[in-house]
Amino acid sequence: MLSLNRKIHRAHARVREGNFALDGLLGFNLAGRSVGIIGIGKIGICVARIMRGFGCNLLGFDPDPVAEFTELGGSYVELDDLLARSDVVTLHCPLTPQTHHLIDTAQIDMMKPGVMVINTGRGALVQTRALIRGLKAGKIGHVGLDVYEEESDLFFENLSDQIIQDDVFARLLTFPNVLITGHQAFFTQEALTSIAETTIDNLSQFESTGRAAHPISIEMLA
Repeated sequence: MLSLNRKIHRAHARVREGNFALDGLLGFNLAGRSVGIIGIGKIGICVARIMRGFGCNLLGFDPDPVAEFTELGGSYVELDDLLARSDVVTLHCPLTPQTHHLIDTAQIDMMKPGVMVINTGRGALVQTRALIRGLKAGKIGHVGLDVYEEESDLFFENLSDQIIQDDVFARLLTFPNVLITGHQAFFTQEALTSIAETTIDNLSQFESTGRAAHPISIEMLA
């Protein structure tokens, strides 16, 4: 959110070329803005705490509400209401048949002009072609993605000496207001240690009881 808002990715590239002009780098204050969090689990609550620190209004959508979100000053609303009122929409829910393409053309049409859309959950939560249409129309002002619905053919590989064959993904890369990372939100020393510890604990429990103690979930550890 901060990189997109203050256009850090563009400024970084400019400075490396000796360009220190501020043209096109105008951002906005997060304080007083409405942030819609879709999926109020462990990560969603962490996001809510951070955005509360920035002075944002918190809107949440989740079929299983937790009290901590309202204790942070957040308000649970229906999805359509969240989309209509949010300056930033951030997704932190699992991918299920019910959440597949949760954000498509109809949902984007409900959003505020210039909305920022962040997806660090699962790629197929968002219909990519609808996202591109929203960007081209100027309806969507900023997009941040750590996931992509066809990422299995791209992410975790070095394709720098190849031509990307995915035309939809290649189109996304052409927008200056889109920031994409290769599914690295979970990739910290602490998270990898937790994954290893959980795996070892599961193996030990399985050996002694015949069943694993804990499911391994990157979302839980990210």
